[in-house]
Amino acid sequence: MVFIVLAVLSLLALAAKYLQWRRGFVGLVGLALLLFFAVACGPVPRWLLGQLQRPYAVTLVGAWAPRNAIVLLTAGTTRMPATGILEPSLFAYGRIVRAAMLYRDCKASGQQCRLLVTGGDSQHHGAPESVVYGAVLRQLGVSATDLQQETRSMNTWQNAKFTRPLLQAYAPQKLLLVTSGIHLRRSMLYFRYFGLRPEPVRADALEAIMSPWPRAWNLTVCDAAIHEYLGIARFYVYNALGWNIEPPRGPLIPARVP
Repeated sequence: MVFIVLAVLSLLALAAKYLQWRRGFVGLVGLALLLFFAVACGPVPRWLLGQLQRPYAVTLVGAWAPRNAIVLLTAGTTRMPATGILEPSLFAYGRIVRAAMLYRDCKASGQQCRLLVTGGDSQHHGAPESVVYGAVLRQLGVSATDLQQETRSMNTWQNAKFTRPLLQAYAPQKLLLVTSGIHLRRSMLYFRYFGLRPEPVRADALEAIMSPWPRAWNLTVCDAAIHEYLGIARFYVYNALGWNIEPPRGPLIPARVP
């Protein structure tokens, strides 16, 4: 996304030069350079990430209820070149470990617990992400009887949409949503739209590197942050235009205690 903006500014600068608009050319080149260094040296991505992740910096799970559900959002898969075996992507393991830790803590309390993994084959790798993650979770000690996999969703919106009926059937008294810190704000927005009231649990966090020199990492995390903001903005735009599907009717999950 950052490179697209820089490319547009560069093309506009070339057009200004071709039209012999010297002030416009100098201004556009200066703006492109300012944007590049503000992003690549860290200030812009640091601010963007802070706005997304700061509300979820501390996770307080609290006491477990008699019936609990942990929802894990997937983050893609990777096919290993040598074996062709599908594995969770690089950024998925923090989510998997956090979900497994919560499940273990819940089971240790003696309460009922279900771990619901939601994610289809969005990358067309040949297997749903939830199935790939489920195999890893079983190796980490999650019982197959407590593991449920939603295999149709191709994005976060569908994660919430297709997860609701599964949770409605289970009727948890406590619901946790596990995903990356950068992803929680958008995920919580979508899940609440579908009548789900999970407690957010941050699995990991992204941080920009403040540096006097441009860093490729800062460009990468800035694009990730912009992706989240665009997803949030699209939700509100679609709502204003009436393009979002009607939210489901029925009680909130977990149901509010009178």
